[in-house]
Amino acid sequence: MTTQPKLVELFEHGLDAPICLTWELTYACNLSCVHCLSSSGRRDPRELSTEECKAVIDELERMQVFYVNIGGGEPTVRPDFWELVDYATAHRVGVKFSTNGVKIDAEVAARLAASDYVDVQISLDGATADVNDLVRGPGSYATAIRAMEHLAAAGFAGFKISVVVTRQNAGQLDDFKAIADRYGAQLRLTRLRPSGRGADVWDELHPTAQQQRELYDWLLDHGENVLTGDSFFHLSAYGQSLPGLNLCGAGRVVCLIDPVGDVYACPFAIHESFLAGNVRAEGGFTRVWRESELFAELRSPQTGGACTKCRHFDSCRGGCMAAKFFTGLPLDGPDPECVQGYGADALLARGDVRPPKPGVDHSHRTAPARSPRRGHGPVPVTITRRRPERPPVSACEESPLAGLDLSGARSST
Repeated sequence: MTTQPKLVELFEHGLDAPICLTWELTYACNLSCVHCLSSSGRRDPRELSTEECKAVIDELERMQVFYVNIGGGEPTVRPDFWELVDYATAHRVGVKFSTNGVKIDAEVAARLAASDYVDVQISLDGATADVNDLVRGPGSYATAIRAMEHLAAAGFAGFKISVVVTRQNAGQLDDFKAIADRYGAQLRLTRLRPSGRGADVWDELHPTAQQQRELYDWLLDHGENVLTGDSFFHLSAYGQSLPGLNLCGAGRVVCLIDPVGDVYACPFAIHESFLAGNVRAEGGFTRVWRESELFAELRSPQTGGACTKCRHFDSCRGGCMAAKFFTGLPLDGPDPECVQGYGADALLARGDVRPPKPGVDHSHRTAPARSPRRGHGPVPVTITRRRPERPPVSACEESPLAGLDLSGARSST
């Protein structure tokens, strides 16, 4: 009898196409969130043009990428945003986009609700305005709630509310769930990484050890009703594994394309150390994914370092690469939030070593980090109703395995 390989074993050497990828269309943003992973604010004049973006979408279609997670910045402020959404769905590339809600008025919500092939994720980092606006800026809570009201009124069932868990909101998990239930949405919790501007506030914002344990217990209790996008696999070292791949998928099954076409191994690792190439180069994204030296290295057998001696290694696999890198810890060492305490010891042992700085900073020059800038009025949206030949996948962020036919999965090696 042939034994089927574990999913971790299947994916750790990579696939010939990412299951899904994150694409930041612009660094422009009307807010200045203190933990922004891409240090967004100002538009980069080198952004990919509309035609260049469409060429990338054509590649993703040929590679049969299941889903693209569009973010930024605030992606809806790009004048061609809705045109690109239409183009992607018409070419059988599913779309989820993350937004602070600034452009989601009643008309936009109605048109989104009429499409089966676009998913929406509203960012919210506090169940109350005082907690949320401290991180995302004054007025941002009201903007997000107003967008949810429009989506719910339009009959958009199951849109996502995305929460970055911090020390300040970790006690509001039940309240976040209540907000999601009120609007017929689904709650999604993600981990705070010391990436982008988040590197400057990680020490004061990341959950305490006690809060991590409470989060883990809460996630076990709520099971499939709350999504995590495999964000908290480092918590699995408490005992029972959380749902998901429980493996760092950077360069193996996921990656990031930034607004200027640079391809990074991970959305949380925007630094030259994790830069694999650029879609404008010969061979485009396909060549970067399949032939870059960085991705080949990430897909090669990893030693795991000292973590392999820990009896919980098979559960957490050493944790998050980006979290280690931007806190100055070795990539084969423990996660800084290792629940067994090894990360805390490693942080103390690093001494005067200064963690690397994120690779880009497009923060507003004139606006303080905690003060948002006013956005512009709503823009129209057109969503094509053409049905793709293959049913869309609307769960890529919830599970790295969404839509994957394991019988056809091929390793890139």
